[in-house]
Amino acid sequence: MATNVTVSVVDDDPGARTSMKWLLESYGLSVETYSSGPEFLDAYDPSRPGCLLLDLQMPKMDGLELQERLLARGVHSPVIFISGHGNVRNCVKAMIAGAVDFLEKPADDEKVLNVVHRSLEKDRQRRCFEASHTEITTRLNRLTPREREVMCLLYEGEAMKNIARRFDISIQTVAKHRTKVLEKLQVRNEAGLARLLDTYGFSE
Repeated sequence: MATNVTVSVVDDDPGARTSMKWLLESYGLSVETYSSGPEFLDAYDPSRPGCLLLDLQMPKMDGLELQERLLARGVHSPVIFISGHGNVRNCVKAMIAGAVDFLEKPADDEKVLNVVHRSLEKDRQRRCFEASHTEITTRLNRLTPREREVMCLLYEGEAMKNIARRFDISIQTVAKHRTKVLEKLQVRNEAGLARLLDTYGFSE
C-alpha cells in the first residue's frame, strides 16, 4: 500500500473521530479528521490519493449530501459510510451513488480495516487508469488527420489494400501511415491497437 495515501474521516462525534483515527493510524495509515462536511470540503484536495469515511447523520450537511456534493464536483474518491442510524433506504441510496460499503456503528475493527484497504486499492486503480488515459490521449493527439483515419480503419479490421482504395493512395503509403500509427501509439500490431482503444474507450 502506498505511504502517501490519506483516509479522511468526517464525523461530528469527537469520540468517534478519535477512535477511528487511532485504529487506522495503529495500522500505519495516515488519517485526517473533520467535524463536518463543510469543514472537509474547505480543506479537501481531490488530487491526493485516499478514501473517505463519512458518518451518515451529521448537522449542517449529512454524509449523503456530502457524497452528492463531491460527485457534482467530479470527485470520485471511494466513500465508506458508517452510522449508528442506518436504514435500508439510505444504504441503497449510498451504494447507488457509488459508495464502497455501508457500516453500522459500532463497526468491527477488522471489517473497517478491510473496507478501508479495499477502498484505497480501488482509488489506486482509478488513478492509474486516469493517468494512462491521459497518456494515451496525448499519443493520439500526435497522429495526423490521415494517420487517425487509417488507425480507425485498421481498428475496424480493414485490409491495407481496401484502405488504399478508399483514399486513392498506394498500399506503400498506407503501410507508412500504419507504421507511424503503431509507433506513435506504442503498440506492436493491429491486435495491440484494438486492445488499447477498447481498454480506454476511444472512438473516432
